[in-house]
Amino acid sequence: MVECMRSNITVALAGNPNSGKTTIFNSLTGARQHVGNYPGVTVERMEGHRQAGESDIRIVDLPGTYSLTACSSEELVARNFIVDEKPDVVVDVIDSSNLERNLYLTVQLMETGVPLVLAFNMSDEARVRGFEFDLDKFSSFFNAPVVRTVGHKGEGMDELVEKIVEVVSGERLPQNGNTVDYGEEVEEEISRIESMLRSDSSLTDKYGARWLAVKLLENDADVRQKAGSIPIDDQVARSSARVEKILGDHPQTVIASRRYGFISVACQEAVRSTVEVLHSISDRIDAVITNRVLGIPIFLGLMYLVFYLTFTLGDPPMGWIESAFKWLGDNVGALWPDGSKSLLKSLLVDGIIGGVGGVIVFLPNILFLFFAIAILEDSGYMARAAFIMDRLMHRIGLHGKSFIPMLIGFGCSVPAIMATRMLENRRDRLVTMLVVPLMSCGARLPIYALVIPAFFPEAWNAPMLWIIYVIGVLLAVVSAKILRSTIFKGESVPFVMELPPYRMPTLRGVITHMWQRGWLYLKKAGTVILGIAIVLWALTTFPGLPGDEAARFEKEKQAVEATVADEERRKEKIASIENAMTESCLRHSIAGRIGNALEPVIRPMGFDWKIGTALIGAFAAKEVFVAQMGIVYSVGKEVDEGSAALRDQLRANYTPLVAFCIMLFCLVSAPCMATIAVTRRESNSWRWALFQLSGLTVMAWILTVIVFQTGRLLGIGV
Repeated sequence: MVECMRSNITVALAGNPNSGKTTIFNSLTGARQHVGNYPGVTVERMEGHRQAGESDIRIVDLPGTYSLTACSSEELVARNFIVDEKPDVVVDVIDSSNLERNLYLTVQLMETGVPLVLAFNMSDEARVRGFEFDLDKFSSFFNAPVVRTVGHKGEGMDELVEKIVEVVSGERLPQNGNTVDYGEEVEEEISRIESMLRSDSSLTDKYGARWLAVKLLENDADVRQKAGSIPIDDQVARSSARVEKILGDHPQTVIASRRYGFISVACQEAVRSTVEVLHSISDRIDAVITNRVLGIPIFLGLMYLVFYLTFTLGDPPMGWIESAFKWLGDNVGALWPDGSKSLLKSLLVDGIIGGVGGVIVFLPNILFLFFAIAILEDSGYMARAAFIMDRLMHRIGLHGKSFIPMLIGFGCSVPAIMATRMLENRRDRLVTMLVVPLMSCGARLPIYALVIPAFFPEAWNAPMLWIIYVIGVLLAVVSAKILRSTIFKGESVPFVMELPPYRMPTLRGVITHMWQRGWLYLKKAGTVILGIAIVLWALTTFPGLPGDEAARFEKEKQAVEATVADEERRKEKIASIENAMTESCLRHSIAGRIGNALEPVIRPMGFDWKIGTALIGAFAAKEVFVAQMGIVYSVGKEVDEGSAALRDQLRANYTPLVAFCIMLFCLVSAPCMATIAVTRRESNSWRWALFQLSGLTVMAWILTVIVFQTGRLLGIGV
């Protein structure tokens, strides 16, 4: 009996990394897609829709995974979606030019009992390599229809949708199919475990007794938890011991071996090679790209281009955005009379418009960064980059790909933390995003550019800047090692490295990836940053000047207006009074009072309340430190790092040792609010964002106190 056509169909898109799964997702869904996270984990969830007649097909792009054995959060998410949420169909996207490796996932999907459709993707490349497939035989082996596709050209999409509808509607009735025979010894133990599992019919009805038994023999922790209501651990331990004793290998190894044996038989029956397989163009390119001598210089050169694209080409549009928000702020401010001190005006101009501008100004960097990363990923180079850097990064407990976000962190921590999305493992992703702010970003450069020339001889300018950057790199390496040895302790996920053939990225795919990340940044992080910006505005604005002090400044301005005839001199005196008034207002603000209250805490670092207040304001963005110091020293808030007047004030009040400690603290301490907001977004938890905020601040305080007190004892720079 054929089931009636369903109006709503849920399809899960599964496949190995680099199988072209996301390209097929884009081809199937077009613009009808959105990005989010799976509940409770920082694993990206992409969903889209495709119309098929009267049916709306909801397509969920699962994380790329090599197997359904839950080693990483990505594998766990992919598997749990399939076995718990029961999609109507799972489409397994297979790189048909690398068939045996990709079919391992297919075997595991077949064992779950889900309705399957196999998409033999990159069939054009397989044809060039001389492979011909008997699709009917493959279909019978895996109990699923098979469709040839070429994702980047959109070939086979209509047929793929047609097969999905057939499977869901029941037009294609299930065949008997094959199951993997794990051998007499293993099968006997599977039966023993199955018999115990059947005591909980609700569990076996949902997951299947055989699938649960196999996963328990594979020592799958998540399945052990699912079967927690049954006292089965002793039986599993006995079964594992018997298999190992008889066959000399752990059941995991035996099961994997038998699966590959099943795949080998299927390929022998259904694959024919029509030409001699020669080294591909990809192999010849890899001989240069992954060369021991040339690999790292080529990688660094490409990363330089990513930097250039992200920060140099992004600079003009950043300037346009800054100008646009300045124009908007000026025009909104012009709605009030000149000299008006309206709180609403200040909130709109300084708090909301300034806060939103502080978010959107990063958008060109975000877009250019992910444009470049999408090209590197889709072309196949990113897998090579991870391979090249893995040996070095593995020594500190990180994945090879972690090097790329850390490198981007020299430009800006915000896109660097977003770039941790390229890391498949959550533990690696969290460690990387937590230490990225230690890579000295471009926002700190104005601080160095102000302080170094003010306190150190010209010949020392470049070495001092180099020392600061090196300190950041060393602290990032040490911090990552400590985190991986303590909080994120555990074995690294096996570094499975499959080098896909080089491919020409599609403009549509690259643009789609770039815009999705950019929109996510604006929509999610922007709201958090705006809220923090308003809070910081309130801290630096309220409670305002006492009435008598405000009146005193007004009288001084009126006196200047009445007594100074020369217009230029009058403007200078009024500007000086307004600067002093701004400084006094900041001193009386909540931020100023916090700065004063913090003085006993920051005094061991050699800091006074003025530096403390500037550091509070700089939480909005590190470069704001310079403007805040300009305010507290009454030289105007429009000063920049080249201000001679501000440098003179700093030299008159601080020593070179204090100057170095300022740079050290700004390097290590709490990153800007944009970084905290993006960390919260990417980690899916305020806990890690606040851990980053507090951990880096405490580390900065300890290091700065040690440096200042040691320098003072030794008489260095005092």
